[in-house]
Amino acid sequence: MHNENPSRKNDVLCRIKSGETLISDGATGTFLQQNGLEPGGDPEEFNATRPDVVKRMASEYFLSGSDLVLTNSFGGTVYRQSHYGFGDRVAEFNKLAAEHAKSQATKDKFVFGSVGPTGEFLQPLGNVSDGEMYDAFKIQVTALEAGGADGVVIETMTAMEEASLAIQAAKENTHLTVAATMTFDKGPRGYFTMMGITPEQAASGLAESGADIVGTNCGNGIDNMIEIAERMRSATALPLLVHSNAGIPGMEKGEIIYPESPEFMAERFLQLKEVGVNIIGGCCGTGPAHIEALAKALGKR
Repeated sequence: MHNENPSRKNDVLCRIKSGETLISDGATGTFLQQNGLEPGGDPEEFNATRPDVVKRMASEYFLSGSDLVLTNSFGGTVYRQSHYGFGDRVAEFNKLAAEHAKSQATKDKFVFGSVGPTGEFLQPLGNVSDGEMYDAFKIQVTALEAGGADGVVIETMTAMEEASLAIQAAKENTHLTVAATMTFDKGPRGYFTMMGITPEQAASGLAESGADIVGTNCGNGIDNMIEIAERMRSATALPLLVHSNAGIPGMEKGEIIYPESPEFMAERFLQLKEVGVNIIGGCCGTGPAHIEALAKALGKR
């Protein structure tokens, strides 16, 4: 399935084709934690109980220069929500997440539903069947579309099978543009996901599974992300999305501190553009100030 009318000039893929580099947003969790989310609390429940905070988050990112903002729905599957006792409210939370972000978007801005890992392993490693996991993603992505999302970002994936099921669920049950990103760690033999997938394998595997946009997020400071992006770019012609952490977190006075400043990241965001990354944004530790610095660096402010 594809967007009913691909000639829509506010379509993400059309904007990328025209040569534009799109700016995504910064971290969701970091923002919510600074605005009342308790340690161990359920971020997705905020869509129901603190809509003001969720809307303000989207608004601040759009005002900082984001062309595209993600919904507060990273843990929006029945598997994740069941841990908090909200397994029966998954569709509601996802629909609200999309509605809140969309309510802050002007005509030329986009909202993509965030779809994170279920935290479960597929059989035979775990006890969830392909069909069960597919259904969990189907409930999430259809609710995000119902709330007005323009696309989804299936993110922080480490297993190709799980990423593929999420991509299929979105492609077969919605009209949404589908982006999919994996998270890599650098070891002595190079970059791999926790399940052993290289950046090149991720780029081609996600494309084969049907993603419109592929990429990487989380896990790394921006210097590593430039290397990963180069390797993914060498393996695919599809649009590339990169959401980089503000470095590897450390502890200071009992607080988690991310070391990379907006200025430090902005210079390197430009290198991502040179590598051929089409959508650039932040992950853990980044906030509106990082996005503003990126927008200035790209000459979009």
